[in-house]
Amino acid sequence: MTDEPTGPRLRIGGEIVAGYVVAPEIDPRWGPRPYLHPVRTLAGVTVTDTLPEDHRWHLGVSVALQDVSGTNLWGGRTYVRDTGYTWRDDHGQITHDAWLPDGGTAGPVGVEARVGASAEARVGASAKGGVETRVGAAAADTGGEPVPTVPEHPDRPPADVDGFAERLRWSDPSGATLLTEERTVRATALPDRADAWLLDFAYRLTAPADRDVVLGSPATNGRPGGAGYGGFFWRAASGEVSTFTASADGEEAVNGSTEAWLALGGRSADGAAYTLVFTGLGDGDHWFVRTGIYPGVCVALAWQRTRRLAAGTSLRRRHRIVVADGNLLREGIAAVLPT
Repeated sequence: MTDEPTGPRLRIGGEIVAGYVVAPEIDPRWGPRPYLHPVRTLAGVTVTDTLPEDHRWHLGVSVALQDVSGTNLWGGRTYVRDTGYTWRDDHGQITHDAWLPDGGTAGPVGVEARVGASAEARVGASAKGGVETRVGAAAADTGGEPVPTVPEHPDRPPADVDGFAERLRWSDPSGATLLTEERTVRATALPDRADAWLLDFAYRLTAPADRDVVLGSPATNGRPGGAGYGGFFWRAASGEVSTFTASADGEEAVNGSTEAWLALGGRSADGAAYTLVFTGLGDGDHWFVRTGIYPGVCVALAWQRTRRLAAGTSLRRRHRIVVADGNLLREGIAAVLPT
């Protein structure tokens, strides 16, 4: 097993602030998928964790769901209605398919675009094996802006960069494709801030042209207690943490909320303070937050109800996270939020 970065490393100026693990060699029960780790502040404080003993399937910064049309792509035990968490042979995996030109087509937060034939659009393989997106009447579904054709980049990992884009495949236990994903990740300096930088993480999930895909969570399968997790997930570094939003403090108050931003503050093993500020909830999303049994933040896509992606349609999300040294207070958050 390894959690060593095997792909691009993100940099701000001359500082490496994140590594990317493209193909982790881990137990299939942990939901293998690409992820960012370690992510660091500009002062070098590590703010992610991977393969922790309490939840071995928590992998740095990733996108994962426990129920994708019956396949567990989160890892760990599956929540079964009227039974509880159960080990099942239902684990799929998310695998890297190709590097794309920087920028990709992940697009803005909250946009659900139709790319099926019924919307006069198509996503399919081009003659050279790349992804091609054609938009006719579907332009209205993407905010009126046509999605460009995306040629395939030679399949070699970028080196030390400020951003990258890739195509991924979500597959069930048999290897059949459940979803395709286009992901764009970028590290950006914040103006006039030597103590913080911005992680810009966007992705687009597209259902196959011939069938719907249903996204679920433990909550949609019957688990009580605000456990509708699944989506963009950040497992924070171990240690004591606290959380707050613009109007609430603490896990109990912010879990399940829908405020525009959410902050998680903690300290490294040597006492160095850091603050993470998350943004990017889409329509129907909720914050899933844990600070007690483990530290983590998720943008939950299926908080209480399943989310159906009709055949050939896409769901897009964009999350921008401030990674700061020190303790940011509520009144200081506005100064670092992305505009």
